[in-house]
Amino acid sequence: MKLSKLDINQLHQGLVKKEFSSQEITKDFLEQIEKKNKEIFAYLSVHKESALAQAEKVDALIAEKKEIPLLAGIPTAMKDIIMIEGEKCTAASKILADYTASFDATVIKKLKEQGAVILGKTNMDEFAMGSSTENSAFGITRNPCDTERVPGGSSGGSAAAVAADMCVYSLGSDTGGSIRLPASFCGTVGLKPTYGRISRYGLMAFASSLDQIGPLTKTVADAKIVYDAIKGKDPLDSTSVEVKDEDKKISVKGLKIGVPKEYFVKGMDPEVEKVIRETIKKYEQEGAIIEEISLPSTSYALPVYYIIATSEASSNLARYDGIKYGFSKTKDSKSLLDVYLQSREEGMGEEVRRRIMLGTYVLSAGYYDAYYIKAQKLRNIIKRDFAQAFEKVDVIFTPVSPTVAFKIGDKIADPLSMYLGDIYTISVNLAGLPAMSTPCGKAHNLPVGLQIIGPEFSENKIFSVGQILENYGH
Repeated sequence: MKLSKLDINQLHQGLVKKEFSSQEITKDFLEQIEKKNKEIFAYLSVHKESALAQAEKVDALIAEKKEIPLLAGIPTAMKDIIMIEGEKCTAASKILADYTASFDATVIKKLKEQGAVILGKTNMDEFAMGSSTENSAFGITRNPCDTERVPGGSSGGSAAAVAADMCVYSLGSDTGGSIRLPASFCGTVGLKPTYGRISRYGLMAFASSLDQIGPLTKTVADAKIVYDAIKGKDPLDSTSVEVKDEDKKISVKGLKIGVPKEYFVKGMDPEVEKVIRETIKKYEQEGAIIEEISLPSTSYALPVYYIIATSEASSNLARYDGIKYGFSKTKDSKSLLDVYLQSREEGMGEEVRRRIMLGTYVLSAGYYDAYYIKAQKLRNIIKRDFAQAFEKVDVIFTPVSPTVAFKIGDKIADPLSMYLGDIYTISVNLAGLPAMSTPCGKAHNLPVGLQIIGPEFSENKIFSVGQILENYGH
């Protein structure tokens, strides 16, 4: 039996029945990493000793006939922007190449309480800025479905690790599509929860009003298991909330599905559109009611997102100044300003510097009202569009991306073309809504993800609707 092919429930049942041990599972995954990571480069660091030690603890509990949680002894991987005490946390940036985390993120604490086996930290776009995982200071990650192509970003390493059977599930962060886009490109499930549903404490900030941690998994059922383990209010994160999840079973018969006309426009790959349309038709044949809806402010989402996200980034990244921690360039520096300028120039990549400069410009005197305040007003209008749509429909179906995974190097020299890849995902972050990418078929022999968007705190509804698609076998 190939243990690395099994999902969370299958592994849990096998552990409980003593068909195999957590150490056997962990060793199987460590072998997969050793075999594949050189080519795919999903992992930046592998925590072999601590992973095997944790697996041994779980095996001891099972030997003592103790009851174990669902995630106990199950190998996982973390995007290298989430703090694990005593381990490096680089955000894939040279400026933090030698930084070691001094505490656990809240999601890590919760997973450790469950007895999860953390295999290591995954590659990403530097400071989560990018859509392809080509912006890492340490090298690009390749898509396991086609190693000539990108895995999406910024959580590309996390998605690639799951898709290549180098972990059972992983955690990523999503600021404008950074979980859903890699999930779509790599053929995994990826959930961006409602803003505030999962604590951001211990997640290095990119854009604080948009960032959200979420799972990347092999199945919808796995996504629900991980989500349930890490959700909840956290006193260390004032933006986190406690809400009771609705747990009713969704029937496809009579389910009202909204399909926004603004998401099917010129420039979209016709093969991708065909796969999405066929998936929507399957739901209709099973009794769902399909309604064309309008989200009229969609065209404003991209500029609004990049004004707000870069403004918050310029503020959040001011702490990386070469003085407090991380890379510092003091040689040949004649003044404190020189230290700041040279440390940031050499320690940060081109995309990060571009976004800091754009954000600083937007927040500067004379432009704050013209850009930032206007963007915030439009953000409210985008949120209102969704609220009005959810008065008529239960969920919204859209593509995750206008294309399948593109070739490495195709868009890296054209930032605007790269930004347009997030056109279908960023509105969800601006509105603070939950959304999930679920594999729904293939175009050009590459995975295509269906985006299922729900109202605030409707994660269980999204899981239920996604499970229906998974049962079709897409």
